[in-house]
Amino acid sequence: MKKWFLFSLVTLCAMFLSLPQGALAEYKTEYRLSVVPGPSSGWAQTAEYFAALVKERSQGRINIKVYPGAQLMAGKQTSEFLLLRNGSIDFSLASTINWSPQIKELNLTALPFFLAVEPDRYKAMDAIMAGKSGKMIIQSVESKGVKFIGWAENGFRELTTSKGPINSPQDMKGLKIRVVGSPIFIETFRQLGANPVNMNWSEATTGFQQGLVDGQENPTNGINIPLKIWDFHKFHCDWHYIIDPLLLCANSKVWEGFSPEDQKLLTSCATEAEQYGKALSRLGMDKGASLALLQKLNKVPAVTDPYACMQEHGMTVVRLSADDIQRFYTATAPVREKWSKAIGEDLVKAAQDDMAAVR
Repeated sequence: MKKWFLFSLVTLCAMFLSLPQGALAEYKTEYRLSVVPGPSSGWAQTAEYFAALVKERSQGRINIKVYPGAQLMAGKQTSEFLLLRNGSIDFSLASTINWSPQIKELNLTALPFFLAVEPDRYKAMDAIMAGKSGKMIIQSVESKGVKFIGWAENGFRELTTSKGPINSPQDMKGLKIRVVGSPIFIETFRQLGANPVNMNWSEATTGFQQGLVDGQENPTNGINIPLKIWDFHKFHCDWHYIIDPLLLCANSKVWEGFSPEDQKLLTSCATEAEQYGKALSRLGMDKGASLALLQKLNKVPAVTDPYACMQEHGMTVVRLSADDIQRFYTATAPVREKWSKAIGEDLVKAAQDDMAAVR
């Protein structure tokens, strides 16, 4: 009997030792991942893709549920970072814009027309993410108490209005434009002569319907097309004035609760989600590279030509030339000068060097 017991005990231990380390950990039955916009946005789709990869590759041990529409922050998108840090949220796919009140370095990509004047704005953004400046940003995020897992992208923020096309800085005079509550946004639009209106995204569509604002700025593929912005605005201006990178982060204690193997698994899934999210945001704007990736993944969305889609729905599309964008760049120079000091001139210089290296 003793021999049988010892044999059973050894066999049982061997079975446990053969399991992946993460399988022995006491994980939550559900981890909550927050996203600001609704489920049809490219942003939320990127989060869902990440969650699906994690579930599949962990064989169901790690279940992440995406909560779109700012559900986990009661619609107050700028409170997301604090909720993640204190553990009310487990994961977040967050805009650098919404976290910039707590982490000043995240205003780097909100410097007006900083990337728009580069010969290849996407190559410039990728260089920042992969370069010295990207590492400096990650360090600043993690120093505030959350774990960075990977990048994603919501896209360059373009302008839509209900009152005439925008071709030059002079066309901005007096327009009421909905913006998030970040000071750099407000100062940029005031510098251009517009009247910025601070409004949470959950309130924005009501504001459009009631005519409280004349326009808004958001990524084309990620937000404007899923939202059907043509129901509110008939004019689109492709000015690429800032980009909206996304940070995939976890609560530090949640992250520490995963085994090293599962941490690697989560990071690798984040890398693939970044590629997918970038493809969604850049589709129809990068000479076919994003379309090719989405075809390979068998995840091609219904709209593959955003400009044709907007025009088909009655929008006038203005695509500014390099010279036109340079005029906006010149007009907003005081904002960049002020905010470069606030962000950190070392970080801004590192980003300039990163972009210069890929021109």
